[in-house]
Amino acid sequence: MPFPLHRYRRLRRSESLRAMVRETSLDPADFIAPMFVVPGEGIRQPIGSMPGIDRVSPEVAAADAESLAKLGVLSVILFGIPEGKDARGTSSADPEGPVCRAIRAIKSQSPKTVVVSDVCLCEYTDHGHCGVIEGDTVDNDETLPILVAEALAHAQAGADIVAPSDMMDGRVGAIRTALDANGFGDVALMAYAAKYASGFYGPFREAAESTPAFGDRRAYQMDPANVREALKEIDSDVAEGADIVMVKPALSYLDVVRAAKERTNVPLAVYNVSGEYSMVKAAAQNGWIDGKRVTLEVLTSMKRAGADLILTYHAREVAEWLS
Repeated sequence: MPFPLHRYRRLRRSESLRAMVRETSLDPADFIAPMFVVPGEGIRQPIGSMPGIDRVSPEVAAADAESLAKLGVLSVILFGIPEGKDARGTSSADPEGPVCRAIRAIKSQSPKTVVVSDVCLCEYTDHGHCGVIEGDTVDNDETLPILVAEALAHAQAGADIVAPSDMMDGRVGAIRTALDANGFGDVALMAYAAKYASGFYGPFREAAESTPAFGDRRAYQMDPANVREALKEIDSDVAEGADIVMVKPALSYLDVVRAAKERTNVPLAVYNVSGEYSMVKAAAQNGWIDGKRVTLEVLTSMKRAGADLILTYHAREVAEWLS
């Protein structure tokens, strides 16, 4: 038999051939674009550690959502920075808070946009933790009713999906029960099911003003060393009513993404988090990497590992590239 029978380079000779046999592709509809919403009007505040990302007021968020939809990015997720914070994060359920106002504005201006709302207390507590503090830790069960109130406020404002990111045990079931009991049975629930206590969240904490005033979040977010525990978390959240589950972060947890994909048959999201984004941006700005090429490679790796949806700060620029 002449060597070699199979010459794999035959299908790599041109971009057209490579595209024809490409196994994994990106589409703007795969992306969920994060937005940081602040009180006020006419506000666009650049975030220093996240080039290209801003804090915006609700009506600016609506305009941004509309322009994203024209690029094919049909989903956004909202994070709110309130005017005031307290120990219990009570402003998280304010119907006139920035997230609720942004939900209404987006649904009015860009009705085909799917609006996801992050449900957590870290942006709303004066101590920066994701729940009510009891002693030196977060009280899981005391936190649940506040998360439920926040989710209900977002549903009442018109959110299509609520997304609890706090990692309290039982919060998916509590929120699902409350949504159903209050006439919001059609509102979907996307659970941050496997959220790790990661060092990749630094720029987000600047953006959302949510750095813990003391300690860290390792007592309630997952140990980065664990995979089997992630699968248990995913199983629990699906059993409690999650319609979509998420792995966060994405890039350093692709093995978890693959394991999650093989474990469950609900849609799987990943969060291409702030640190992952900012590292690419910083390296590109310094001329160390080709920013566009690396960004596309990073996002493709997440799809290849099994992600159906990608929450990414690259959403707008990649949608523009793909168009």
